[in-house]
Amino acid sequence: MNRPYLGEFEELVLLTVAMLNGQAYGVTILEEIEKQTGRTVSLSAIHATLQRLEEKGYLKSQMGGATAERGGRRKRFFNVTLGGTRALQEIHTTRNHLWNQIPKTGLA
Repeated sequence: MNRPYLGEFEELVLLTVAMLNGQAYGVTILEEIEKQTGRTVSLSAIHATLQRLEEKGYLKSQMGGATAERGGRRKRFFNVTLGGTRALQEIHTTRNHLWNQIPKTGLA
């Protein structure tokens, strides 16, 4: 099995989708990433990353119902797949393994 490769922003988006637990769509993901990281993020970067993660099989999406507040337009909601969960778990394990190997004097 190939080891997952996620860029830092892809990892942030995937973690945020997991955290939002069924309520993840472009704007909620953007707002949560900005809130959690203090970074300014563009909606187009979020959408491009969601598409990449879906193509990699880490996310799946479905259309929600139309709402009056969006002028009848529907939202695309994202959820983490089993493959996405496994990728996040492996990355988490790898990062923890590396952190645990840093000697107490290793970080100034």
